[in-house]
Amino acid sequence: MKVLIIDDDTFVRTVYNSLLTEEGYEVLQAADGEEGFKELRKSKPDIVLLDMILPKMTGFDVLEKKRKNASIKSIPVIVISDLGQKNDIDRAKKLGARMYLPKGEYSPNEIVTEINKLTKK
Repeated sequence: MKVLIIDDDTFVRTVYNSLLTEEGYEVLQAADGEEGFKELRKSKPDIVLLDMILPKMTGFDVLEKKRKNASIKSIPVIVISDLGQKNDIDRAKKLGARMYLPKGEYSPNEIVTEINKLTKK
């Protein structure tokens, strides 16, 4: 199972890479929205972990473009972001995010548990 992490924070990507690799996932990474969307189209991962505040293309833009692309439209996305306002959460879910987990409210281990549930691992 492949997980794509799209987050501009190297530390966040490293933490999730370690945790997910331990769980047996193949982990792909992107440091900005543009690179992340390209990787998403190329590798078609089983699930995406997406930050909202990204350089070059925001997480909202990634969700919007993903939704318009039939070949990747159904890939589940879990948003992990510091943006925790109700309007941000509603907007992301409206654009197709399966879950929205504010970084300050969920530990990396809890987020990995949610990924396991979604991938039935």
